[in-house]
Amino acid sequence: MAATIEEEDKVMATAKKIVESLNTSKEDMIMIFSRFDNRLSNITSLISGADGGDCKKGVGDDDDDPLVAAEKLILRWESEPESSRLWEESPNEAAEYLAAVDELLKLTEDSSDEDDIEDRDRAEIAIQLAMSRLEDEFRHILIRNTLPLDADRLYGSIRRVSLSFASHDGEIEDFESFGEEIEGYCHERGASLGDDLCVDLVHPDAVVELKEIADRMIRAKYEKECCQVYSSVRRDVIDECLSILGVEKLSIEEVQRIEWRSLDDKMKKWVQSVKVGVRVLLVGEKRLCEHLFEDSELIQEVCFVETAKGCVMQLLNFGEAVAIGKRSSEKLFRILDMYDVLANVLPDLEELFGGESGKVVCSEARGVMDGLGLAAIGTFVEFENAVQGEASRKPIQGGDIHPLTRYVMNYVKLLVDYSDSLNALLENSVDESGDSQRDDGDLPAECKSLFAQRLLSLIKSLESNLEEKSRMYEDGAMQYVFLMNNILYIVQKVKDSELGKLLGDQWVRKRRGQIRQYSTSYLRASWTKVLSCLKDEGIGGSTSNASKVALKERFKNFNACFEEIYRIQTAWKVPDAQLREELRISISEKVIPAYRSFMGRFGNHLESGRHAGKYIKYTPDDLENYLSDLFEGTPGVLNLTRRKST
Repeated sequence: MAATIEEEDKVMATAKKIVESLNTSKEDMIMIFSRFDNRLSNITSLISGADGGDCKKGVGDDDDDPLVAAEKLILRWESEPESSRLWEESPNEAAEYLAAVDELLKLTEDSSDEDDIEDRDRAEIAIQLAMSRLEDEFRHILIRNTLPLDADRLYGSIRRVSLSFASHDGEIEDFESFGEEIEGYCHERGASLGDDLCVDLVHPDAVVELKEIADRMIRAKYEKECCQVYSSVRRDVIDECLSILGVEKLSIEEVQRIEWRSLDDKMKKWVQSVKVGVRVLLVGEKRLCEHLFEDSELIQEVCFVETAKGCVMQLLNFGEAVAIGKRSSEKLFRILDMYDVLANVLPDLEELFGGESGKVVCSEARGVMDGLGLAAIGTFVEFENAVQGEASRKPIQGGDIHPLTRYVMNYVKLLVDYSDSLNALLENSVDESGDSQRDDGDLPAECKSLFAQRLLSLIKSLESNLEEKSRMYEDGAMQYVFLMNNILYIVQKVKDSELGKLLGDQWVRKRRGQIRQYSTSYLRASWTKVLSCLKDEGIGGSTSNASKVALKERFKNFNACFEEIYRIQTAWKVPDAQLREELRISISEKVIPAYRSFMGRFGNHLESGRHAGKYIKYTPDDLENYLSDLFEGTPGVLNLTRRKST
């Protein structure tokens, strides 16, 4: 207790000395001191209770004393209204103010003799007043000179280079609906972001002023207050930037309740926000910290971590919510985008948060990245199972390409863009489970990665499923048309993409051989009966004495068979123009010569008789023209009158 009384007496004596030296009234001093913390506000009661005679105005003999001059300048600004801004209203005097602070700091640092104790105490009181002013000025300058960051400026920094991140603009429907939108799903990759993308966060002129203030506050042991002001202001700015980028503060439960289309949009914005947030905002923030607090790495670290940690954790919380959310095939690409972007920025995060206080941020980032990787593999496995087990029983009209084929092949085509990531994730999952599921007999020697094996297995599952679906058609010929359409579509998707390099030429040649076999089987199933009408057997004799009755029956049967095929197979769909034309040529090469030969041998037996047009309805050229109508997907009807050859 005695020590406290002695200390208060000492402070009171120092305050009274300041009043006398500065020619300042007791009332002014009470007003100034009462604005600050308890250490100074308590002085007011001491001054008020002191003998007024002890606080008479001095004669100003100490005006040339550096301590008195510094005190006077600092106290003069404390008597100004609170709205007064030193650096705004009097930039020249701001330099004098800093010089006064330097003088006071020098006194506190150099005073060691007993005779200097009183001056040091006075200097410390004045420094406390000055620090409060500098803290306020620091906050005001930082707020006023923060450069505006709108969406165009933030995204503009990204568009200056091609990114090494996945970015997709299309939409993916649920697997069950076999949405074809996946074909428009765009994937771009390129070079990584460079340092030239860092944007100025604070006006350069203001940075100089802020550094001057920060240097004095740190020198006066007010680094904690300086860091608190800096972090609170900059945190708000970064939060606003995240809001501009479309990042919302959502709990894990809220994220998991969002319907897919809205979630897809948020995941896409999240990927962009991580790029901008880490490579632009946080890099810029780190540089600003390093410049303002260049004399202390510890202060740089504390200020940066306190400023940036909330932003990173908000982004990571969303990533975690996606990682543990419900799995569905349409999410896989976005999850992989999120995984890739975290994997790409993780080295940057480890550099930015390299100190002890930032370890928790890096640890959280690695954890969320690993969670997204597990979610990606789990979703991929579910997709494999869905392809294998898809059991829709409704045949596709006209034998056209099945939506399952379109969906799976476009899905797989996009997966190749993520082959590096998926292969690494699959290898890790194999290391953990010990199950490699090797099946690489059809793969080229240079492409036997685990990812290639899984794609091969996936496409085999699709082909097996298509075989099953072909059996839903009662018409055997249509089964082969269906298989030709779908296998050709698979081959084209493989050949026209990176899948071709992954699966190899041998794989493509094998499937093309299958298509030729299906074509041969189609011709046999469809046209054997037609061609049997054009054989000599059963006509009753040689060409010269063939039975007219038998010939009439043969032409009648041929016409009926051809017209039936025409009616049915014009409604069948072969979407690939080359395959469609090849099928027509194959049919023509078998049917037209046989018909022309048959007519040449037996046509004159009927042409001279009555109602010859009833039996010989078509010329070879007529048939050729009619064959060009097949496989267009539109049912056709033959005119019963004979078509004239063109």
